[in-house]
Amino acid sequence: MPSLKSLRLRINSVKSTQKITSAMKMVAAAKLRRAQSQAEASRPYAKRMGQMMSAIAAGAATNPNAPPLLVGTGRDKTHLLVAVTADRGLAGAFNSNISRAVRNKVRELEAQGKTVKVFAVGRKGNDYFRREIAGQIVGTKNFVGKKTIEFADAEAISESIVAMFREGQFDVCTLVFNRFISVMTQTVTESPLIPAATPVANDNAAAVDYEIEPDDGTLLDRLLPRNLAVQIYSALLENSAGFYASQMTAMDNATRNAGEMIKKLSLNYNRARQANITSELIEIISGAEAV
Repeated sequence: MPSLKSLRLRINSVKSTQKITSAMKMVAAAKLRRAQSQAEASRPYAKRMGQMMSAIAAGAATNPNAPPLLVGTGRDKTHLLVAVTADRGLAGAFNSNISRAVRNKVRELEAQGKTVKVFAVGRKGNDYFRREIAGQIVGTKNFVGKKTIEFADAEAISESIVAMFREGQFDVCTLVFNRFISVMTQTVTESPLIPAATPVANDNAAAVDYEIEPDDGTLLDRLLPRNLAVQIYSALLENSAGFYASQMTAMDNATRNAGEMIKKLSLNYNRARQANITSELIEIISGAEAV
């Protein structure tokens, strides 16, 4: 049985850990409120813009002069996966869910004879992919040290992707991130970036015939890169809200588990202390009877 001193040290250590996890839970809860409101505010704009681009892509599918950013290259030999993870851990399976989904997607595409490249957004994902598929990483981006994610950050990622596309480094680009559903649920989501997603049959936006002024080329040259940035920014906000929700849940579980461990250790401590007292009493009584 452990000594009383070792049990006391263990109890104090677990209590210190419990204080830390409790504080991290409160911080995550405070940040979650802001991140959730930002993610929810970005959804209507990103969704409507994505629908509009899908409708334009459907109308331009037969146009040989349609911008490749809109309709793609016509090939699907080389795929780029933009994997969005967090820069920090202690959030349960949040980062590992995305990383495993991307790894499985890579294996699936490779089994079909495709060439796959990965653009890692977030330090945790970058660390994972460097261990698993280091040779397929073609770009990285993280936000270590930044308090908030801004639209300019998404634009920087978008510019890198557009530059790679125009250099012919890939044919299809897909965004992989965790969509925030609720505090307890975040869903790994794949969203096509290049070419634009095919409109759904019952989507009202698919039936809209857009009149573009001054001309298609001028507008689309500015609109297409911005659409990429908008979709990436929305994914970053969704991912941020999902991270804080997952971290709050993980720290809440850790705090409760620490409390249960303290109870068990305290029970063991009291038993050991009682056993020592009983042993000392027996020794005293035995000595008195011997005299």
